[in-house]
Amino acid sequence: MTIVAAQSVSHFFHEVVEDAKRARRLEATDGATCYLVELLADFAHPDARTGEALERPLTLLLDEALHAPDPAERFERLRTLGDGVLYGCGFFGDHFEARGVDPKYLHVLGTRAYGGASSMLRHCANDASPDLFAELAEKFEAFVDVVAEVADATIAMGTENSRGLLHVYERWLKTGSERLASALASRGVMPTRGTKGVLQ
Repeated sequence: MTIVAAQSVSHFFHEVVEDAKRARRLEATDGATCYLVELLADFAHPDARTGEALERPLTLLLDEALHAPDPAERFERLRTLGDGVLYGCGFFGDHFEARGVDPKYLHVLGTRAYGGASSMLRHCANDASPDLFAELAEKFEAFVDVVAEVADATIAMGTENSRGLLHVYERWLKTGSERLASALASRGVMPTRGTKGVLQ
């Protein structure tokens, strides 16, 4: 695996997120961009809170979040669930699909979680400040695409040895990512598919 010098994990993710936004032509506020960068940095060093968002049934987590009696706990659970679904769909979308989980179902859960967090903030705020969680809910699918692009960029750095190259190739087979195809081509592997999606 290639070691890339960066000032910090957040600085690294900021550059990659900006590249991914440009590649996906996503218009996002600075607040949403910073939030996404910090989310990625948090998941780079997961704690019990971030791990729970990926280990328990998501519908159960959503139900528990919506029915939490304490408003602060309800908000935190909704935000954490939205974060976990966003990260999970971006980094492990192919894993969910292989298990028969419809991406649209996951997107609805993530959108609902962020939307719930947003509605709680709207009830508390009297000003017309930008609503970060409403933006995350409204553009959830686009943000998933950005996180997937970040995942591809991160994985593409691992082409220095045969195991890493194989991992990049396997991910390319599942996603068809142009970024991964470029990383493979730079190492002399020319990924191609036939007209029906079959490798040639």
